[in-house]
Amino acid sequence: MSTVEAPRTGVRVHVQKLGTSLSNMVMPNIGAFIAWGLITALFIEQGWLQAIFSGLRDPDGWVARIGGWGSYDGAGIVGPMITYLLPVLIGYTGGRMIHGNRGAVVGAIATMGVVAGADVPMFMGAMIMGPLGGWAMKKADALWEGKIRPGFEMLVDNFSAGILGMLLAIFGFFGIGPIVSSFTRAAGHAVDFLVNNDLLPLTSVLIEPAKVLFLNNAINHGVLTPLGTTQALDTGKSILFLLETNPGPGLGVLLAFMVFGRGAARASAPGAAIIQFFGGIHEIYFPYVLMKPKLIAATILGGMTGVFVNVLFGSGLRAPAAPGSIIAIYAQTASGSFLGVTLSVLAATAVSFAVASLLLKTDRADSETDLAAATAEMEALKGKKSSVASALVGTPRGPVRNIVFACDAGMGSSAMGASVLRKKIRSAGFGDITVTNQSIANLTDTYDLVVTHRDLTDRARLKTGSAVHVSVEDFMSSPRYDEIVEMLGDTNSASGAAPPEEPVDKADDLLPLDSIVLAGTATSADAAIDEAGALLVAADAVEPAYVDAMHEREKSVSTYMGNGLAIPHGTNEAKTAIRRTGISFVRYPEPIDWNGKPAEFVVGIAGLGNDHMALLTKIAHVFLDKDEVARLRAATSADDVRAVLSDSK
Repeated sequence: MSTVEAPRTGVRVHVQKLGTSLSNMVMPNIGAFIAWGLITALFIEQGWLQAIFSGLRDPDGWVARIGGWGSYDGAGIVGPMITYLLPVLIGYTGGRMIHGNRGAVVGAIATMGVVAGADVPMFMGAMIMGPLGGWAMKKADALWEGKIRPGFEMLVDNFSAGILGMLLAIFGFFGIGPIVSSFTRAAGHAVDFLVNNDLLPLTSVLIEPAKVLFLNNAINHGVLTPLGTTQALDTGKSILFLLETNPGPGLGVLLAFMVFGRGAARASAPGAAIIQFFGGIHEIYFPYVLMKPKLIAATILGGMTGVFVNVLFGSGLRAPAAPGSIIAIYAQTASGSFLGVTLSVLAATAVSFAVASLLLKTDRADSETDLAAATAEMEALKGKKSSVASALVGTPRGPVRNIVFACDAGMGSSAMGASVLRKKIRSAGFGDITVTNQSIANLTDTYDLVVTHRDLTDRARLKTGSAVHVSVEDFMSSPRYDEIVEMLGDTNSASGAAPPEEPVDKADDLLPLDSIVLAGTATSADAAIDEAGALLVAADAVEPAYVDAMHEREKSVSTYMGNGLAIPHGTNEAKTAIRRTGISFVRYPEPIDWNGKPAEFVVGIAGLGNDHMALLTKIAHVFLDKDEVARLRAATSADDVRAVLSDSK
């Protein structure tokens, strides 16, 4: 028997962090890229002004001088901007991210070393030398912090930055510059190979899934923008700027939801489409794809179609379009490329819409996957809350006065979740808000906010249509709880009054010593349910038929709570098989695979009325405290376990 391994997300997280760092260096300077693109569009030999004035007589030579301003050689403005200004800005920003203004200055000096030592625009070099300069300056300052005699601080600060900058510039000139130049040329040859062999559309197979997983920044700002800018320097435009920013694939998916979607997804799709297409915020459509991952096929095929059209027409942009709005794209479209760019967006939208519509129309799912849960999954992938995507899930229109956790039976999962959220809400000062638990069958449309497992949200909506619904997967430590508390800060005023905690029931009757097992023998979730259920039967708390209802409950919605805890219990209909309230506790030396989650502790529950709620509240608080969980792991007797679960703090 082996322990259940956590998902291997390390590589994805590191790539996301890299992409975020690259994006943070580029995005603050997008205005400079736009300025360079506009100057290029206006003044180069093939630019707009040259096209307008090309047929005019030029006795004084002023039209020729306009062309000189846009010349790519040293006499013009376009060349120096892309060669010096843009890389230095990126290096300055990268250094500042690490060590403020001192890091920014050293980062800019270091960047000049790679700029002077290379024959291609040094965007990649700047992304290396800028943060390196900031980091080196930060480490150097730490060496003599607090050791400088009064009156010599400015002298040391200035000369240390100058000397360090000089050394890094030399290192960049002789070391990093040639390496990056070679890499850029090799990558450029690879792109040329893809273009010449009509293989460029295949990049969508990587780019479209990467967007949904928030890995696009590493690809876009780390590779496509530097290569595209180098290509634009040679040809005046680049197709690489259109590989990731084409809004067509996402727009097609959203249009398909407008026609064939259901519930909240269909209702929110029109607004999301406007934000995505005109605002350029592509992340707004990611939850829709995460709801039904097979829709990634629609975005891939749509992206490939858009790239193919751009290859066919030889279209491209003069500079990066950020954000990926159709407005920003047209602003950077090279002369002669408007038709190709327009057709690429339309074709990508049409193909994505057709494929997504087919997949949605033939979807045999019994109920719609919850959009709020998909949004939460997207935010988990992103690593932070999305202010744009939060518009998809809705917020209360007034103060929240009552919150209910609902599950199938209303005795276990919902009670634990309600206890955890109640504690968070009280700690935040919202003592006047009631947090209860209830079975879905007994819900009434009198609650302001309803929390359910994502698989039960649609059933809860049928009962409480006027409430705001929040879906969770992990009842013990869901990030949605913190979002609810944050939302209460916007809708409610903290009362500061916290109702007294419910007294903990005497555990002797609810959790007899015979119902505590310190070394369970089960090796699967089903066997663990049998083991916990058998203890309830042996304690004369339930009839044997209740154990079957525990399995039935597990098939509909998982009873895994999080933090290594599962609480299997019967369905609402099985309450007739409960003779009295009882709880069993089983600890496993090695975690059991509980639907892909590691369960180390299994608590069987059979509840009549509310006489077990106080003990469940205590259990919930125990499993939120690492020290208390450690006490449970170290317990050597049933008395020790019961003491941990029932002692008040």
